[in-house]
Amino acid sequence: MSSEPRRTVRVKVNGITHEQTVEVRKSLADFLRDDLDLTGTHVGCEHGVCGACTVLLDGEPVRSCLLLAVQVEGASLTTVEGLADGERLHPLQQAFWDHHGLQCGFCTPGILLTAKAFLEENPHPSDDEIREAISGNLCRCTGYHFIVEAIRAAAAS
Repeated sequence: MSSEPRRTVRVKVNGITHEQTVEVRKSLADFLRDDLDLTGTHVGCEHGVCGACTVLLDGEPVRSCLLLAVQVEGASLTTVEGLADGERLHPLQQAFWDHHGLQCGFCTPGILLTAKAFLEENPHPSDDEIREAISGNLCRCTGYHFIVEAIRAAAAS
């Protein structure tokens, strides 16, 4: 048993309310992955640089590796697992599938959530605006061309 101080956090994740007791120093990313078994939130750099751990906090993209689980008390979170409606993919997910917007998939959850928040603010973006919006999400495989194409297609749908 750890001697770390613990606190109970209550948070809504993908529409489901969870109440867990966690160590006060546990990152939100680790809470989502380890405590809630939502492994779509990927941990890359652990410094907030790569964007792989991006989730939506009350609709805004945040780096879950930089937040503590106790900081989201009472908030509403969306992870990549919360995008699809049952077996029906979210339009962004479908566009990434249709336009080959992923390869290894490590960066994809963070990019999808970043793009979701972006398209809610700017439903008819230019390619330059799309590139700017996802500039904080690093992808080592695709070169971004198909990602931009997928986001543009999702915006048009």
